[in-house]
Amino acid sequence: MKKFTLLLLLFSAFAFSQMPNISSVWMNNSQPYLGNISGDKMPMKVKFNVSEQDKKQDQEYFISGYSLVDKNYTKFEGKMKITKYKDGKKRNTVFGDYELAEQNTSKHAGIFKGKFIYTFIWNKKNQQIERPFIEFIGNWKSYDGTLDYRTNWKN
Repeated sequence: MKKFTLLLLLFSAFAFSQMPNISSVWMNNSQPYLGNISGDKMPMKVKFNVSEQDKKQDQEYFISGYSLVDKNYTKFEGKMKITKYKDGKKRNTVFGDYELAEQNTSKHAGIFKGKFIYTFIWNKKNQQIERPFIEFIGNWKSYDGTLDYRTNWKN
């Protein structure tokens, strides 16, 4: 009976544990992510204005913001999902997927889709994150299917 109670207690601790809310991490201190799009490596900026953790699926985050390529400013909404966490001796890594759908207002609107990697050092003394680095690697595809480009942006 003691083993059953201990097992039940252990299971309930895992079942009801909550992923910490790291939605502020994706906001990048209110700074845009910088990167490029296409084979020509055209400069682009991606800025997140809203980042909210899903209350039911705590590994998912609702994101909205805008992209800026050349003079094309386009708002988007989408999701990011954490798929794996790796606790390292020096650097910790969070892996995930993202999909961001731009408003369909022009020929140069589409969907960003890919993977992200977030690495950081956890300072045990002051209980804070140090040297955060986030990189998004994926594709952008226009809604009409005529344009399909590689993308890469980071903080």
